Amino acid sequence: MIFASDNWAGAHPKIAESLTRHAAGFASAYGSSDLDKQVERAFNEIFEREVAVFFVGTGTAANSLSMSAVARPAGVAFCHREAHMIADEAGAPEYFTHGRLCPVDGPLGKLEPEALEAAISHYPPQFIHSGQPAAVSITQTTEIGTVYDLDSIRAISEIARRHGLPLHMDGARFANGLASLDVSAAEMTWKSGVDIVSFGGTKNGCWCAEAVVFMDPDKARDFPFIRKRAAQLFSKSRFIAAQFDAYLKDGLWLETARHSNAMAARLARHVEASANARLAWAPQANEVFPIIKLSKVDELKGAGAAFYPWHPPHGSAAEIGSDETMTRFVTSFATTGAEVDRFGELLA
Repeated sequence: MIFASDNWAGAHPKIAESLTRHAAGFASAYGSSDLDKQVERAFNEIFEREVAVFFVGTGTAANSLSMSAVARPAGVAFCHREAHMIADEAGAPEYFTHGRLCPVDGPLGKLEPEALEAAISHYPPQFIHSGQPAAVSITQTTEIGTVYDLDSIRAISEIARRHGLPLHMDGARFANGLASLDVSAAEMTWKSGVDIVSFGGTKNGCWCAEAVVFMDPDKARDFPFIRKRAAQLFSKSRFIAAQFDAYLKDGLWLETARHSNAMAARLARHVEASANARLAWAPQANEVFPIIKLSKVDELKGAGAAFYPWHPPHGSAAEIGSDETMTRFVTSFATTGAEVDRFGELLA
């Protein structure tokens, strides 16, 4: 019963098979192979326009280099105070941009447009001492398993546009958010005002496959040098391409995301039915945050359930008693219904 993280899951069999199949023979290096080009065309189809795609090795690299691409001297990028970029990347975005991240409030892990407008106003463009606004970043899905709907993305993008700022989307769980909204990738990104996407595959069945995707290729002219300087240009990039080739083919990426989302919803129903736990808020993708009695936590872990304790997010309305704790459960493409139901029996 592994609910610790979707990072704990292995690779989907179809992706593993693709890696094995492309391991033989020779192919030109540094992103110039036929397979690399084929995957780039697949991204164009998914986003319904010509995009610029750059493979990198980790989500932190994708986010940090995305910020580097839009960096300004003394630049300030705005993101939710609990975004992965600001809370879990050890200062990598600041390291690569020589700028800083400004935390912005909002309920349930999502930027609040009014709070974003107020945060940007603290950095007047001509006030040299405070720094200058450089970008806005949102996380889809958020760190607490919630999802920005299209209206919310558009509201944020309108503020970014008004201030001349590019809008970045941290899509480590991009497919889960897309499956939750049941819209197209184009609708969730450039049609709603998103300029750059950190497109993640690792959490959703890939071995190690992340990409930075520019909705406007003209804005990516310097990015090859940024990626190279950051040591993220893979010589044998066909092995990232091989993963994305299988991942994107025949909708596998959405199939795996829908499955993990469905397993989270199933898990949430067990929590709701239990007298030993309750939901802190309703899950919208593949992360569930139950509040569980402390006496039950050790029992569940002793029975083989893997999950993490979690700090209540800023502004959370969830009330936690002295005999309770908040926890995080993450489902994946490899989570089974039997596994979820077994946990539900233990919880009950």
